[in-house]
Amino acid sequence: MAGHVTIGDKKVGTGFPCFIVGEIGINHNGDLSVAKRLIDVAQSAGCDAVKFQKRNPEACVPQHQREIRLDTPWGMMTYMEYRYKVEFGFEEYQEIDRYCKERNITWFASSWDADSLAFMEQFDPPCHKIASAFLTDRDLLERHRDTGRPLIMSTGMSTMDEIRAAVRVLNERELVLLHCNSSYPASEEEINLRVMATLEREFGVPVGYSGHERGLQVSLAAATLGACMIERHITLDRTMWGSDQAASLEPQGLYRLVRDIRLIEKALGDGVKRVYPSEEPVRKKLRR
Repeated sequence: MAGHVTIGDKKVGTGFPCFIVGEIGINHNGDLSVAKRLIDVAQSAGCDAVKFQKRNPEACVPQHQREIRLDTPWGMMTYMEYRYKVEFGFEEYQEIDRYCKERNITWFASSWDADSLAFMEQFDPPCHKIASAFLTDRDLLERHRDTGRPLIMSTGMSTMDEIRAAVRVLNERELVLLHCNSSYPASEEEINLRVMATLEREFGVPVGYSGHERGLQVSLAAATLGACMIERHITLDRTMWGSDQAASLEPQGLYRLVRDIRLIEKALGDGVKRVYPSEEPVRKKLRR
């Protein structure tokens, strides 16, 4: 049976409440006030953490994409200009760090390159997230491993052999694997939630689910099947500009997700068959 990982003051693993992450990612569109509103939404919904994405555009944007012209809400600009437009720097993340502490919610990020990982280390995060895209990036995996922090790794668009190789590189006891389909939005026919059990059997680490589907049903099913962590993108409005918005949950959807996961946890119980006090009057009345 998989053990547990400690993230902040919460234990993540079998036997502990599902750790719910509201992924802000870049759905803030470079606007700190939007990021704060999303933090407020996640905190009031009862999420355990919010997650951002950090990139160094110079390291992440291929040369052939840099001069592509985009029609954005801020006017026509190159793709490289857009990437810088939606990136937060030190001052913004310093304020995010302060604000999350004020709101008593954990935050961390997925770093898309070595510079971004070093940048995030300045904030003493409780963990790091490795996105599916970098599961085969040995150098970046090693750099994550060497931080000594708990790690969360998504496994979308990956073969079992690729996951095995990544886990060997990480050689990390404090590791959570997230089953994931990397389509945006993901089709229910391709989500295959039973892979969670496959990952837990093989690797013996806590396993959760990172969802990119529309709606709540699949994520609720993942929680019912024992996902130790549920991660969903969140947004103020799915019609906002951005590649992740359509597969994100709006505030009311996030509220319902957290509420229903907590109800499911109560209903699942501990597996011990017993007669409850509420049943005693019925038992006396109806039993022969």
